[in-house]
Formats: sequence, C-alpha cells, structure tokens
Amino acid sequence: MAEKKVTVKNRHGLHARPAAAFVQKASSYPFAILIEKAGKSSDAKSILGIMSLAVQKDDEVILKADGDEAALDALESILLDADSE
Repeated sequence: MAEKKVTVKNRHGLHARPAAAFVQKASSYPFAILIEKAGKSSDAKSILGIMSLAVQKDDEVILKADGDEAALDALESILLDADSE
C-alpha cells in the first residue's frame, strides 16, 4: 500500500467544493484509497467520510492507496491548492 503524508494548504481545508473535488478524483481510481487525520481514517471516495474528518488548513493527513502512487500525487495537489474555493 502506497502512503503519503500531506500538510493541507487549501485555505478551506476539505470543506464543500474542495471535498467534492477530492472525492471525485479519488473515485476515478479503481482501487481503495483512504485518508487519515489524527488516527481517524475514512474512505477517500465518501463525501460524508471526508467531511466527518473536519480537515482544515495546516492539518496533517495521511493518504493511503492500494494502487499506484500517482493517485496520491493527484489527491495531494488538491490538498495543496491554496487558491481553491
């Protein structure tokens, strides 16, 4: 399982539009992807799961994927997009 630590720089964290974009991107991959914050994990393809983590700017999260690391890189770019609405 590929794993990557990311410090969220998106000014809204994973709320509303960024969360929807994150879930949409994660759902485009055919393998399991998880996001973890402070020991709590969620399916990265579940909008409710993502929202329940309450990820905010400057939080550290861990992305995990059963597939290749390119998926993690794509998801990381959403978390790092400081200008995203």
